[in-house]
Amino acid sequence: MFNFFRKDPIKKLEKQYQQLLEEAMQLQRKGDIKAYAQKMDEAEQLLKTIEEQKKP
Repeated sequence: MFNFFRKDPIKKLEKQYQQLLEEAMQLQRKGDIKAYAQKMDEAEQLLKTIEEQKKP
């Protein structure tokens, strides 16, 4: 009945994904390629989680 009051967990994960991509970009600009690679790996893992939750 009140499902529209619930926050969508996928939107929260997508926001975290975008934040990780932004952090990775900043690390790449600073020249810290190792930390950039780690952030991108985290982002890819989170993207897999998002895709799994979107499946019906």
